[in-house]
Amino acid sequence: MPPAHGSQLRVAYQGVPGAYSESAASKAYPGCDPVPCEQFEAAFQAVELWIADRAVLPIENSLGGSIHRNYDLLLRHRLHIVGEVQLAVHHCLLAVPGVRKEELHRVISHPQALAQCENTLTRLGVARESVEDTAGAAQLIAQNPLAMRDTGAVASSRAAELYGLDVLEEDIQDEEGNMTRFLMLAREPIIPRTDRPFKTSVVFGLEEESAGSLFKALSAFALRGINLTKIESRPQRKRPLRVVDDSNHGTAKYFEYLFYIDLEASMADPRAQNALGQLQEFASFLRVLGSYPMDMTPVSKTVPCDTDEELGEVAAAAVERPSRAVNGACNGAAA
Repeated sequence: MPPAHGSQLRVAYQGVPGAYSESAASKAYPGCDPVPCEQFEAAFQAVELWIADRAVLPIENSLGGSIHRNYDLLLRHRLHIVGEVQLAVHHCLLAVPGVRKEELHRVISHPQALAQCENTLTRLGVARESVEDTAGAAQLIAQNPLAMRDTGAVASSRAAELYGLDVLEEDIQDEEGNMTRFLMLAREPIIPRTDRPFKTSVVFGLEEESAGSLFKALSAFALRGINLTKIESRPQRKRPLRVVDDSNHGTAKYFEYLFYIDLEASMADPRAQNALGQLQEFASFLRVLGSYPMDMTPVSKTVPCDTDEELGEVAAAAVERPSRAVNGACNGAAA
């Protein structure tokens, strides 16, 4: 359901203003009202509790791989994938104004950001310290400028603008082409179409895991010429172990897995419908997480605010009010 007449679309994301997830939310829904959440699950709950209309959350990074937590949350919650957006990640080294790189003794950021900038940080000879997110690292330094003059942050150039920090060095990541793919989530699914490229995300478990069982399940797509762009396995939490009793070799215990797949086809395509029908013959569990348009737009470096005045308003709010009331409402509901 769209927001009330005349109101902005409220989009939940994990992190604080200046986070890459906020940029992804603005790219996915230009002109939206971003709703920061401390944790991934709080963003899911914000949509379920009608605090937000949509959520935009990372699912995989070209360097760090899959975000397993969000795969698990997709299954735990009943939100639908309604789109995807890809964002180029450009890490910068930030510090209190007037501080030089040589004066830094430690650098703080999200663990993946620190790992992606290993070569630069090793060259600087600084200690690393993990925090919840990249923009949160910049915010922490901005709130404690005297105590943290010897501390730098790995974050975006937008975070530097928001929190009044200097950019000491740009593009400090070890590898070029650092991309993160985000999913757009809503309470209701969209109607699948065939007039543009679509992707469908599915999760399933196998009725019986034996030699070739996964091959047989996935052959449902190959036989119909449907390309799979992603396959991810996650242990089943409710049935983590499968016991096999062999009189010749004793008892063996194996993990029971769920398989997440992305396929290049719309659920409006009869090929996809027939493929899932065949898959169901092998599956103990099957759920379509969403059928949605593929992101075909060019990747941009940042998603800036509309005006300098807007940026100033966001910056003041970000420094003075570190978090909004979303987490209290969501965590209270969870408890």
